[in-house]
Amino acid sequence: MGKTNALEKTVLRFYDIDPSQLVNLLARFQLKVQITATNKDIPGSFWGNEEAGLIGNQIFLRQDTPVHSALHEACHFICMDAIRRKQLNTNAGNFQQEENAVCYLQILLADDLPSLGRQRMMTDMDAWGYSFRLGNTQNWFEQDSEESRTWLQKHKLINQLNQSTYQLRC
Repeated sequence: MGKTNALEKTVLRFYDIDPSQLVNLLARFQLKVQITATNKDIPGSFWGNEEAGLIGNQIFLRQDTPVHSALHEACHFICMDAIRRKQLNTNAGNFQQEENAVCYLQILLADDLPSLGRQRMMTDMDAWGYSFRLGNTQNWFEQDSEESRTWLQKHKLINQLNQSTYQLRC
């Protein structure tokens, strides 16, 4: 996940939304939101700067953390197995198939945040520099994500209607 400087300021940040929306959504997945001071490094952040961090069942954010980053890291927590979740400290470590499933799930969960929604999530992912072989996030999501959808269904993270089950992978 790299940033494109011209567009990075256009993404929705934690300070742009009602924080209770994100806190309540992530609590459904047993994640506790911890807010770090704006001038401090974010604990557990793999990418550094304003990117969200993970340690155990805690997700660390600053007010300037992009909401897409928070959901992306949360979806890593959701998609990893229980053994990896128990040892989680900064590096979610995964395989490409799981990484794609994480991206897919973060788009679905964006609809649970009234101030975000999936369309804005996909726009923010593009602005931040997420890369998909069909050129942009929406094309990937609509035309090339069947494998991700199947993976999420196999692990009972979404149902046949393409909706979150609000469960963690076993």
